[in-house]
Formats: sequence, C-alpha cells, structure tokens
Amino acid sequence: MTRRDLFKTLAALPLTGIGGNAAAPHNRIETERIRLQLRHTWTTVMSSSNTRDTVYCRITSGGVTGVGEGAPIVRYKEDFASAIKAIESVRELLASADPWQFTKIMAEVFKRVKGENAGKAAIDIALMDWAGQQLKTPLYRYFGLDKNDAPVTTFSIGIDTPEITKQKTREAAEYPLLKVKVGLSTDEQTIEAIRSVTKKPLRVDVNEGWKDKEEAVRKINWLETQGVEFVEQPMPAEMIEETRWVRSKVHLPLIADEACQHAADIPKLATAFDGINVKLDKSGGLLEARRWIEIAKSLGMRTMLGCMVSSSVSVTAAAHLSPLVDYADLDGNLLIGNDPYRGVRVEKGKLILPDGPGLGLKRA
Repeated sequence: MTRRDLFKTLAALPLTGIGGNAAAPHNRIETERIRLQLRHTWTTVMSSSNTRDTVYCRITSGGVTGVGEGAPIVRYKEDFASAIKAIESVRELLASADPWQFTKIMAEVFKRVKGENAGKAAIDIALMDWAGQQLKTPLYRYFGLDKNDAPVTTFSIGIDTPEITKQKTREAAEYPLLKVKVGLSTDEQTIEAIRSVTKKPLRVDVNEGWKDKEEAVRKINWLETQGVEFVEQPMPAEMIEETRWVRSKVHLPLIADEACQHAADIPKLATAFDGINVKLDKSGGLLEARRWIEIAKSLGMRTMLGCMVSSSVSVTAAAHLSPLVDYADLDGNLLIGNDPYRGVRVEKGKLILPDGPGLGLKRA
C-alpha cells in the first residue's frame, strides 16, 4: 500500500479515538415518575394533597450517571406528564451531546422547550451531578462556595386546624425557624395557635392569598407584632402596583415568589419587593438559579432559595447553591416519608452539605 492509499483509507475510517477527535458520544437518557408520600396533608391557598409527583431524569455517559429531579408547579400549568414530555422532546439532543458542554446544552434546551421549567431543572441537575462526579468534587466546591456558609433553613407549617397546627409546631421542635403558610380568613388563628406553643422566629408565605391592599397592610403590621421576620408574596403576582403601595406602608421585608418567574422579571420587582425566592423548579435548574441570584444581588435585593415538595435530589441540588443566599427554605424532603435518596442533612436547622462528588447523593 502506498502512502497515498494509506491516507485515503484513514480518511474513510470513522472518527473514533483518532487524534482525540471522537465521534459524538451516545448517552443513555432515562425518565421516571416518583410519587412522594407526605407526612401530613399539605395545604396552601392553592391546593391540598397527601402526595406529590416529581420527575427524575438520569443521564449516563462514560459509565457515570447523573440524576436530576423536577417538581412540576401546577401554578404554571405543569404536571409530571408535561415534564416528562418536555424531557423526551430533547432526548436526541441529550443522547448525542457532550455532557461536558452542559452550559451549551441547557441554552439549547431553553431555546427548544417553552415553559416546563421543572423538566428543564431535572435535566440541568442531572448534567451538573454528572460533571461533579467526573471531576470528583462536590458541586458547592465547583461553584467556588464554602459549605460552612450554608444558612439555617426554615421548616414549613402548612395551613390546617389550630389543633393540628399546634401538633405540627411541636413536631418541628428541632428547627429554630418556621415558615408558616397563610392567606385565608384563618390567618390570625393560625399564628395564634403557633404562638401558643413556641416563640421561635417565623417567616410567613401568603401564596398570593390577599387580594385587597388594605387587608395586606393590616395583616402585615399585625404579623410584625407576632415576631414575623418577612412576608412572602402577599398579593397576586400581577398586582405589582398594589404591592408597591403595601411596601410603602409596612416595615417587614416583602419577598417575591410567584411574581418572579423569569430572570427578566427581577429588575421590575426591585421597587415593589425587598427580595426574591429562587426555586430550581421555577428557574429551570442550577445554572439559571445562580444567574437569578446574581441579578438580584446586583440590584441590592435579598435572596432566598426555596423548593417544592421534593426528594433529596432536588433539595440537595439547591442546597449546594445555598451559601450564596440570605435565606433558605429547603425542607421539601423533610415533609415526605419515602425519600429514595440521602443528601443534604439538617442539624438544628443548619444545612449540612454532602462532600461526595456531584450532588453527593446516596441511596436511602
């Protein structure tokens, strides 16, 4: 064979393992619906349930599997079926892409998939878990953070009867901060029931429950006398002007949740709210959540990391970003009785981040 013939033969071979120019990898993509069983019936202004469905996405490449989770938010017309459909719509992209290019991949996912941020979050978390495992480093270290800066998390008390509210409060004795769901005509009774058994600092989440700005002012000023530290989403998301007026009449900080659905919303909220609640399921994953946090900080706003009712997959992912924020409400995994994984722990309220690579998860 002449040298010319040799070069022709080599040019015709597949580009696999030649000169480092490997062909596009083929990754295994798996989705799964997980039904989480709540320890107590979970009631907010929006809904009441004993179970929650979340979606897992697993991405395997090079013998390493990254796992991600998304908790669809009904408020944004998502459910487990639509989240899985969203992931399946980019299966070919995920199967053929180089997972090291996770930023590029997620940019393309956001371009192709409209809405369905819980599905996007599941993909993003799986990719970041994979990358961390390959790098043999926990994600908090990858992000350049100190795990000792992780804040104390609140423990959530859902809306219930006064007697059950007292019971839930007693059961939360080990947690130094409580987050209380309100937004109904029973708000005062709820707070009074909690105050009958504890003097712990409280944070209150209204979930858009107050429709009248005068009522909002009256209740917030009363809550200030009850040892409440801040109020989350007091009025419907679209009532920005009314919320701005309320803010001018009260002293407690107001935190936006439902009003903040996209990064572009944050600058518009800076004159009506003191901070934002960032959730991976709302933003679409770790990469976008970190961007939200940095935008809010640049505007002088306070930041909080929240969560939906989720397993330790999603909550641990958020916890790896928690050293960045002022407040944490990362207790979704503490509200369920069938968590498939173990990850972030809570000791006297403080988030203890795992040191394993990636998310640092272990099977329960």
